[in-house]
Order: sequence, then structure tokens, then C-alpha cells
Amino acid sequence: MTGITEARHAGAAATEGPRAGGSGAAQHRMRSVVVHGPGDLRVDERARPVPGEGEVLLAMEWGGICGSDIAYWRKGASGTAALAHPLVLGHEVAGRIAALGPGVTGLEEGRPVTVHPARLVGDGVLPPRIAGRTNLYPHVRYFGSAAFTPHTDGGFSEYRTVRAEQIRPLPAGVSTEQGALAEPLAVALHAVGRVPDLRGRTVLVNGAGPIGCLVVAAARHCGAGTVIAADLTAPALAIAHAMGADETRDLARGDVLPQDVDVVFEVSGAPAALGPVLRATARGGTLVQVGNLPGEAVPAVLGDLVTREIAWIGSYRFVEEIDDALLALRDGLDLTPLITHRFPLTRAEEALAVAADPASGSGKVMLNLSEV
Repeated sequence: MTGITEARHAGAAATEGPRAGGSGAAQHRMRSVVVHGPGDLRVDERARPVPGEGEVLLAMEWGGICGSDIAYWRKGASGTAALAHPLVLGHEVAGRIAALGPGVTGLEEGRPVTVHPARLVGDGVLPPRIAGRTNLYPHVRYFGSAAFTPHTDGGFSEYRTVRAEQIRPLPAGVSTEQGALAEPLAVALHAVGRVPDLRGRTVLVNGAGPIGCLVVAAARHCGAGTVIAADLTAPALAIAHAMGADETRDLARGDVLPQDVDVVFEVSGAPAALGPVLRATARGGTLVQVGNLPGEAVPAVLGDLVTREIAWIGSYRFVEEIDDALLALRDGLDLTPLITHRFPLTRAEEALAVAADPASGSGKVMLNLSEV
């Protein structure tokens, strides 16, 4: 997980992202999905980047819309990261190598790849208690993130330069559309991996959005016995069932969560869900918090955490599980049911609106970055 070239785009604020070439390269243009502020999304034309030392130029093909992309579009911020200048969205991406920069070896043009979207800023040293857990490093640049200024541009562009170390070649038989899902699948595999052994155990996944459905698939892939999914919308539960859930609970229709579940994954991020999911967790069981909780104080019923001696643990992004995700895809893990909508790059705002609307019945909404 290493660097991304810093750049200054003509007519835009400084961002860490693709570096525009000189006068000759500037004649070649590309389109990018750029959020300029709350509710202000544009498909901007920019100079096509040129790969520098140790970089690879990707011709992007597919991108998956994430909740953070929606947050930047709707609110101009995702969590505590707020826009200070325009930002190219997108961290779930895949494409093909279009050119190699100086010093890059072991890769070839035309190879389909995805991207590990994180790099550490600084010396990368971690305390011994979290050695190797680079997702917990305090300063990480991530594709499509405003956490730093200049921001780190994402991959919702026709082209993107990427550090060679962040490239992950796709296995034979894995399409770039499926490859764009390796990043969120890695998040799910990391969450599942927070529990030492799921084989044969009963699992509840509360929240059947795209990440919740991927947790369902990851739990099934890792040998869970019975997988139960709960949500407030029937379309989401239908996707969860197609992704491997044995049972579903429609909470909006009066279904209740099961009781005494060995392992619970809370993926909704809704504070109101904490009390019920703690009550659903078996005495001595494990609750993995995957959904991001609000950064401000919220009321929650937490008494069962103590009286039932529940182990409540967090799960944040991933380390190198993107490699495990690619192996799972190679071995036949089918994520097709998750994809419900596809849009060309030029209809990015419509795609975000569909992804953000619970009434749309959307699962994962994909952008075809090579179709304008």
C-alpha cells in the first residue's frame, strides 16, 4: 500500500490523484465523476494522466457505488471527512492496464486488474499490539476520500494512474465488473475474519444492504452453518437470500430477530438496532460491529452487553483481504445477485440517486466507466 501521485488539475483545486501530462498529453481528455459540494455532482472533462515512476495507467471499466460516495454527494462529507475542494469519487473499481510508467515490472498492458485503494502516510510503524493491522494505522489515504487536503481522488474516471504496488491482477475467469466488487467483498471477509472460526455456527446479519449481503456471502463461504439476514426492506432480503441466507426476517412486517445466535454481524449502523441485536446475541456470544455508527452521542440500550457477557468487537475496512476476495471469486463465489443496476459514467448522478433510494430496490449499483 504505497503512494498515489499528487496532482493539480487545470481549473480545479489541488488533489492527490492522476497527474496530467505535458502539452502533448493535455490534448487527450477524459471524463471524471466529480463532487463539487453538497448536491453538486458533475461529469468533468480533465486531462488524461500520464504514469510516472512506479505508476500504472489504468483504463477504468467498472466502479461500484458505496455509501461514502453517496454521503459526499448528498452532504459534502463522509463521517468527519468534509470536502475542501472538488473530489473524484469511487474506490470500488477495476479496469485494464493501458500503460506502464518507468520502473514498473511484472505487469503488462491489457491485463485486467483491480486496486487496493489504501496507502499509509508516514513510516507505517504500528504498536506491537496491532502489528500488521494496517487498516488501523492512523493516517491512511484512500481512493475517493476527503480525509486529507489535498484530497485523494477516486477511480470514477475513464483513466487513473495508480501505484504499481496497489495493483491486484484479476484471476482468469474473473471479469472487471466482478473485480470491482473485490474491495467491498474484502470488507466483508475482514468482518467475518474477526471471528476465529465460523464453521457450523449460526450467524445473524442485521442490515442487508450491499455490505450486509456480502457478509452473508462471506459467512457462507467461510463455512457458517445457518445464516439469517434481517432488514426493513423486502428487496434487500431477496438479495440476501440469493447471496446465501438460509432465513430472512422482514422487520418492517413484524418479524423479530432470532434469539441466542452464536455470532451477530450488525451492518445497518443504526443506533436503534444495537439493543435488539445485543438481545439476539447468545450469552457469551460475539457481536461484530460492521456498520459505521454516528460520530455524535445517541441513545442505545446496551445492558445486555454486560449481563450476557457479549464480546462486542469492531470491524474496519480490511488489510490484505482483497487478495482473499479475488481467490474467492476465482473459486466461484457468485456476486451476480448483488448487482441490480448499471449506468454509464455520464449518468452518474442518476446512478447515485438510485443507490441512495431505499424504494428503488437497488443492491449494488455499478458505473460502466468505459461507456459514456
